[in-house]
Amino acid sequence: MSLPNCPKCDQPYTYEDGTMLVCPMCFHEWTEESRKAAEEAAKLRDAFGNEILDGTEAIIAMDLKLGSDTIKQGTKVKNITILEYPQDGHDIQGRVDGFGTLLLKSAVIKVR
Repeated sequence: MSLPNCPKCDQPYTYEDGTMLVCPMCFHEWTEESRKAAEEAAKLRDAFGNEILDGTEAIIAMDLKLGSDTIKQGTKVKNITILEYPQDGHDIQGRVDGFGTLLLKSAVIKVR
């Protein structure tokens, strides 16, 4: 059985120490269960707990004020892109019907 690469530095030199996995390069220690839990926590979720993936479609889950305009609940969001570097809590980008491409927070959409 081959051991996984280190989740912190991605080096392949992992070794087992009892129930722990250890990376000799960055000294990170973890268990397989904690790695799986961290991967699950890192997934981006919508307002209802559904996982958001690049390219998915969604709808706006609540009315949003945008300057003097309002994006109504139920408006489609197309071609969602997860941002690598979120800006002011806006962690996705998508094309909103009637408004163009906008930065949005994942908590205001519902994946279809």
